[in-house]
Amino acid sequence: MMPREEGFIQTGRRREEVVMAEPKPEVAAVDGKAWDIRLLAQLSELERIEDSEGSCASQTELLESASAHGPSSNPEHLCPGDSMVPVVFPGPVSSEGCCRFACELLKHIMYQRQQLPLPYDQLTVFYSKPSPQAEDIVKKKAERSYKKFQQALVELEGILSHLESLFARTLVPRVLILLGGNALCPKEFYELDLARLTLGRMGQSLSTSACLRRLFRALFMADAFSELKAAPAMGTIVMAQGHRECGEDWFRPKLNYQVPKRGHKLTVTLSCGGPPIPDSTWDDYIWFQAPVTLKGFRE
Repeated sequence: MMPREEGFIQTGRRREEVVMAEPKPEVAAVDGKAWDIRLLAQLSELERIEDSEGSCASQTELLESASAHGPSSNPEHLCPGDSMVPVVFPGPVSSEGCCRFACELLKHIMYQRQQLPLPYDQLTVFYSKPSPQAEDIVKKKAERSYKKFQQALVELEGILSHLESLFARTLVPRVLILLGGNALCPKEFYELDLARLTLGRMGQSLSTSACLRRLFRALFMADAFSELKAAPAMGTIVMAQGHRECGEDWFRPKLNYQVPKRGHKLTVTLSCGGPPIPDSTWDDYIWFQAPVTLKGFRE
């Protein structure tokens, strides 16, 4: 999990004001360019992740070198208005790391697109164990919002947990995060392409922390969210590909599902710099859809 920042809210009353206020876009100048403060804050948070395996520095240098050369193959054809962020890792990754990539990207997108008023890790601290002072000052209307938001967090935590189970059952080559509309016609959607990654054995894969830093730095440098208008509260649907015989019983199989052609699309493509994997490898893989639609929260 990403580290939790301490002291981000000083008092119980201040906590209520920050969470209930509607988020407003803020920008800061970096190298003469305006950047979304939301993304700057999360990049700063990721920079403080400590690598428990003790090889973070050397692996980060490898990641920087590999990503500077871009992907080994030409990017897929993009429709007008679509964008792609390619990230190349210099070695194999773990299956647990793939799950972390998907879960952290989901939390990041929900925050960047104003579906969460604060980063996920900060929200879990505040809403799971509110201080007695905060509880005393919350009025009836705020109490209703509080319970509503607690339910939203429970549903998000449930999807994250079931994603872990799915990644443990089967290879997951692609993940879709669809905002607004429905699964067939979303307003905007995000694809995480994991099909080009190589899985390593225990102890032979790259540090997940270093890979996460490289992934989010690439999103920061691509400035992937700055051109989008502020989003209203809307539903978020999560879908993932898995083997048709994986035995998954929580995600619902969608045998004939096709990725939407309309709506703003951002594709994040992860690879290990090796030769492309034949498409026939995924012939027996189908889409699975989470039975829960995450509801955005703006109050």
